[in-house]
Amino acid sequence: MLKKAMFAAMALTLALTAGCSFLGSDTQPLSAVNKPDVPDAERTTIVFWNENAAADRTEYYRELIDWFEKENPDIHVEYVGLPKKAARLKINTAIATNEMPDVCGLQSAWIAEFCAKGVLLDLDPYFDRCPYKDDLLPGVLQANRDLTEDGGLYQLPDTMGMELLWYRSDWYREQGIDPPQTWDEFFADTAVMNHPEQGRYGFSIRGGDGAGIQLLRAMFAYSGDTSFFASDGHCVIDDPVYVDFVRRYLGLYRKDTATGDITNGYQEMVAAFDFGQAALIQHNIGSYGSHAKNLPSHAYAAAILPRSRKGTIVQEANNVDGYSIFRSSQHKEAAWRFVQFLCSPEVQSWWNERIGQIPVSQSALQDDWVSNRQHIQAAREALDSPDFRLYEPPMYLPDYRRIVDGADAYIEQVMMGKMSVEDFLRTWGGQFEREEQKYRLNLQ
Repeated sequence: MLKKAMFAAMALTLALTAGCSFLGSDTQPLSAVNKPDVPDAERTTIVFWNENAAADRTEYYRELIDWFEKENPDIHVEYVGLPKKAARLKINTAIATNEMPDVCGLQSAWIAEFCAKGVLLDLDPYFDRCPYKDDLLPGVLQANRDLTEDGGLYQLPDTMGMELLWYRSDWYREQGIDPPQTWDEFFADTAVMNHPEQGRYGFSIRGGDGAGIQLLRAMFAYSGDTSFFASDGHCVIDDPVYVDFVRRYLGLYRKDTATGDITNGYQEMVAAFDFGQAALIQHNIGSYGSHAKNLPSHAYAAAILPRSRKGTIVQEANNVDGYSIFRSSQHKEAAWRFVQFLCSPEVQSWWNERIGQIPVSQSALQDDWVSNRQHIQAAREALDSPDFRLYEPPMYLPDYRRIVDGADAYIEQVMMGKMSVEDFLRTWGGQFEREEQKYRLNLQ
């Protein structure tokens, strides 16, 4: 399928990382050639919303904006950083009040929702004249098109993620154990590494914002399933195999985790790992920057999620971020110039090297730094494996992300012992089923 082609293309280009470097790792954005100053009165101002305004990413965007404005002195970019956990809500509020920005960072999981509201600009007319249009991985572009009813390009991608286990390699060496390769080893390791008397826990679990999406990725990595629905439209996540896994996974709370983990968003979970409170976390490839900043290189490493009960390596399809332009923008051409800049091979390489994720640019994937990152090499080995599989979440449903995020409250109830795993998964699965039924009816 086309979505599988996305990662097949990525695996192919990752295999080509030897030689042909496009951008050296020491390149700095402020080395751009200055152009003549333009009076403020003659400059076009566009508003850019960053949907994941962690401190380091805000700093990086300010550097990129400075770089862009030096190359485009007739455009001024007004930066607005949104907290990740509130970004989707704030964007929807802006849509309701018709106060959208010109450009916005957008996750692939949001494309169908915002396209259904008719607020995103089809980028195809602009992309047709993009100088690097043949450089972006075609499978990734097609996967984005598959999320829309008309097959249009409503988000230009610049980075891909994978779900990993980050582990304290120094602590694991002290214990004489390797990172887990199976889920049984995962649960055994959390017990071995759990030392609450020392303020160290075997695992830091995500119980707060974002718990739903992370749990889904673990569930399918365990089951080995690649389809979200059975042929009759039944959502598989309330099947016994998932009930047993979720009971065991969420059962780590307070046994091999800190009590405060029930409120963990990703920043709290990553901080627990970086500052010596947790031996292991499940998180995506993008937390590399935080680990690299706070820990020496010998103290941490990444491992791919454990193999499923079927022996396969399963990851989520369409784990991609990029940029969209709102149709309401009064400065579409200037907005496109900024998006084109952000997704260019040179900027993609600079950006992904710093946040630790995988570029969508084939040129950037050939840069030296890609070969020198342990966590990207772990991802590469998984992608090269004949056992690699993708599960395909129904991101084409306009309410997909709302349902996923809505599970956070249920997960908290389960962790507190106020809701059974069976009731949680039955409720959650039922919500997906109802939206899928509506979608199938509309196709008739």
